[in-house]
Amino acid sequence: MSAPLNTFKKALSDGETQLGCWMSMAESYTAEILSGAGFDWLLIDGEHSPNDIRSIRDQMMALKGSASHPVVRVPVGETWILKQVLDVGVQTVLVPMVETAEQARDLVRACHYPPNGTRGVGYAVGRVSNFGQTENYGPTADAQICLLVQVENKTGLENLDEILAVEGVDGVFIGPADLSASLGYLGQTMHPDMQATILGALKRISDSGKAAGILTSDDGMIQASLDAGARFVAVAMDIALLLNSAKAVAAKWQNTKS
Repeated sequence: MSAPLNTFKKALSDGETQLGCWMSMAESYTAEILSGAGFDWLLIDGEHSPNDIRSIRDQMMALKGSASHPVVRVPVGETWILKQVLDVGVQTVLVPMVETAEQARDLVRACHYPPNGTRGVGYAVGRVSNFGQTENYGPTADAQICLLVQVENKTGLENLDEILAVEGVDGVFIGPADLSASLGYLGQTMHPDMQATILGALKRISDSGKAAGILTSDDGMIQASLDAGARFVAVAMDIALLLNSAKAVAAKWQNTKS
């Protein structure tokens, strides 16, 4: 038995558009519900949500067998956390705040086993190999890991071309909120200057042959991002879906009270 096919990585390699949803609730129950909603991928957020390795593992278990591919954003691009999320079965990782090609190369190495990388060889006791029952996991694992890096500040944007040249980086995600703040437009991702910067970056990524990604729930920006070449786009957030629906129902019936 070999490492399972990373269907998300294959889809991106084939040029297919993948639409996703951001999960910030840090609950396996929510993940299981969203697994049947029809998204191509679901993002388990370890950076700005109250997730730890156990809650990430539990959401991975909830998504097992789902058509929605799980992507995990780690809190920071450190070897130790990449090692942990990969060992609980994550095949696609998103790393925030990548600023240089050197940093990107370090991340590639952290996601691959020796002699090509530095990932610790502990799969025999991990969920990733079905606890040692996937006998050929080690030799086949590297090819199924998908590494996505976030460019979301001025330094990263200045070094974008060098980051794009790093072999082993499968996609580059533009973080619109942090990038806007870094460039002096905190809370103004829809400012015309920022829109031009964001969409220009997505086009540069796409033109390089890498997959370009972004998170936005604005319909106009979703379409503009797709037109610019984005191929993995998060179009919704679980918290916003719940809050907006709840507020709409509450307002509807509050307005009928005498």
